[in-house]
Amino acid sequence: MTLTSGRYIGHEYDRMIVLFSMQDGGKEIPCAISTTAMDYLERGPQVRPEQREAQFVRLRDRIEARAASKYRATELEGDPRGIVLRGIDFRT
Repeated sequence: MTLTSGRYIGHEYDRMIVLFSMQDGGKEIPCAISTTAMDYLERGPQVRPEQREAQFVRLRDRIEARAASKYRATELEGDPRGIVLRGIDFRT
C-alpha cells in the first residue's frame, strides 16, 4: 500500500483548499490540503490565489509524505473517501 504522486487538480478559493490526488496502484485517491496548512508549512505571508499551484509544487514532497502517512493509518474521510490535510497535521 504505497502511494505515489497523482495530479494537481486545482485551488478552490471559496473553500480555501487545494485539491490533488495520489495513486495507490491503479486507484486514484482524492486529497485536499487547506491553504492555511500550506501557508503554515512555508511560514511566510499568505500567497495570492494565482500562486497556490506554485506553492503546492514547492511543498509537494512534504504534503505527499503526510498524505501517505494518513493513508497508511486509514485516516480517510468524506465521500468519496479521501485524505484531508489541515495545519494540525503538520504540527509537531
